[in-house]
Amino acid sequence: MTIITPDIKPAAVPGSGSVLLAYLKRDKLALAAAIFLAIVVLAAVLGPWLVGDAASRLGLRQRNLAPFSLASGWIYVLGADTLGRPILARLIVGAQNTFGIAAAAVFASMLVGGTLGLIAGYSERWYSHLILRLADVVMSFPSLLLALIVLYTLGPSITNLVIVLAVTRMPIYLRTARAEVLELRERMFVSAARAMGAKPARIVIRHIAPLVLPTLVTISAIDFATVILSESALSFLGLGIQPPDFTWGAMVANGRGYLATAWWIAFWPGLAIMLTTLSLNILSNWARTVADPQQRWRLQTLRKSAQ
Repeated sequence: MTIITPDIKPAAVPGSGSVLLAYLKRDKLALAAAIFLAIVVLAAVLGPWLVGDAASRLGLRQRNLAPFSLASGWIYVLGADTLGRPILARLIVGAQNTFGIAAAAVFASMLVGGTLGLIAGYSERWYSHLILRLADVVMSFPSLLLALIVLYTLGPSITNLVIVLAVTRMPIYLRTARAEVLELRERMFVSAARAMGAKPARIVIRHIAPLVLPTLVTISAIDFATVILSESALSFLGLGIQPPDFTWGAMVANGRGYLATAWWIAFWPGLAIMLTTLSLNILSNWARTVADPQQRWRLQTLRKSAQ
């Protein structure tokens, strides 16, 4: 006897690329944020190769050139600074430095904080309590004040800036990972692995860490915008990246003395910081909604109404 089974295609899971793209298309605000971030990332990666040395080349004839003037070329469409350097080229090069510092700080804080959180959550020995107390010490200081003290003592540099930003954000990942591990270590699959003789390191690495990682990645997307703002604030105060290198925050600091006569020097990098952090927050909120089954119905409702 031949059994005929109907040709039924499996439903797409929420984590598949097609469904995520469909959810993103239905949320117009998240789609605009994703497009803007994609343009900024592409500009940061490929832009410095396209503009060459225009960001550092002096042009005394173009000093404080007003924006939307194409008489000196398209590169001066956003105007020029006090030394005649085009704002557009400096925004592109500054995006690479800003994103590079923020990415390094977020990755380091997630790696170190997540590892310490796994150890503190699974183990009940004395060093787990020591890790928590160290996190409490770091969190007891305002992050910006701690960064100012350390950078003023050690001196401003890219390495010190990344270390300070990573240390100030590390307790967030540590406490989040620990809270996740405290709940996961009581589940049945962990008890089964422990009963089969698996060592604690294997249980943490093979069974618990893969379940904690998505939460840490979601937090890192939200934290990326906070790190950009912190780096911009430190650069604005003169304790961030030093010349000849620059970031968006350093560009705002260079233009603060010319707000009355050449407002565009500080306006464009400030606008870039605002739009980038806003887009990151919008996209992270969208990702959290998609990842939460109790909130995903909002996007599904938008999808059905659009159809």
